[in-house]
Amino acid sequence: MKSYKIALIPGDGIGVPVTEAAWEVLGKAARGAGFSLEGTTFPWSCDFYERTGTMMPADGIETLRGFDAILLGAVGWPARVPDAVSLHGLLLPIRKAFVQYANIRPHRLLPGVKGPLRAGAFDILCIRENTEGEYSGAGGRVHNGTDDEVAVETSIFTRKGVERILRFGFEEARRRRGKLASVTKSNAQKHSMVFWDEVTTRLAADYPDVTVTNYHIDAMAARMVMAPESLDVVVASNLFGDILTDLGAAIQGGLGFAASANINPDRTAPSMFEPVHGSAPDIAHLGIANPIAAIWSGAMMLEHLGERSAAAAVMAAIEAATARGIGTEPGKHRTTEITAAVLAALA
Repeated sequence: MKSYKIALIPGDGIGVPVTEAAWEVLGKAARGAGFSLEGTTFPWSCDFYERTGTMMPADGIETLRGFDAILLGAVGWPARVPDAVSLHGLLLPIRKAFVQYANIRPHRLLPGVKGPLRAGAFDILCIRENTEGEYSGAGGRVHNGTDDEVAVETSIFTRKGVERILRFGFEEARRRRGKLASVTKSNAQKHSMVFWDEVTTRLAADYPDVTVTNYHIDAMAARMVMAPESLDVVVASNLFGDILTDLGAAIQGGLGFAASANINPDRTAPSMFEPVHGSAPDIAHLGIANPIAAIWSGAMMLEHLGERSAAAAVMAAIEAATARGIGTEPGKHRTTEITAAVLAALA
């Protein structure tokens, strides 16, 4: 029997119960499809930081390197550990060390879920550059605490980085409906975003079967609200992609459905899969966290591992549960109820 080694990082808050829920569903799907998942749990979190002074051990990256994939719950507890510490101490190092340069987030309405828009059905795949751009971490502060204090945050756009994320987007568009939307702000950012537009134009010649449209970030935000059905694959920089994907989660019914994958397309290191709803400290003790985003992220993990039939079975089970109204409204059902409904549908 084929087996996959999965690193589990439940993290903080609701990350713990939704990871447990996803792992239970994935295990059942794996058994039904004739393979196994071998999970190893790591306690890296804000609790871990308070005990040790680091979000993960010094050898954390090398420890994770031996796994086939990483399933992450949620990380962060800003009342105890600043978000900049938790982000730069765990998520960003993993993404960068394992060259997970493609962040993929699907946005569509599941059966039974009522989004805030009056739009018809939509199916958007947002692809966010994940390792450079505005979140490169280049910069610094001087004269701290004085009237002369200066803070500089420099975006880094490399030809290699821009080209590979755009090419990834073109390939995804070719597999889907053949439409690519490239998002910049080149009217205001005359260096980095004009550069991005130029690379888009050059690569488009290699994909004559894909229709390319360039949008400014503000126009794209409006289009996702006014005409989401007109979009197929959307590619954007680290910052713009981050903003657009939260908007995408909103129009698909909320963060409880916001699945994501941090992909190393070259498969030279493990990829990481996570719901992007955050740790939600305010409801972490209530047992009402929606595990659907985590389970959906797990389905994306199975797809990446090549277990397409199991991934499809998990998605079908999610859709069967939401079609019955289970997990479609925040707080209406407990985490255990939603998990049970998905497991029952998986049977």
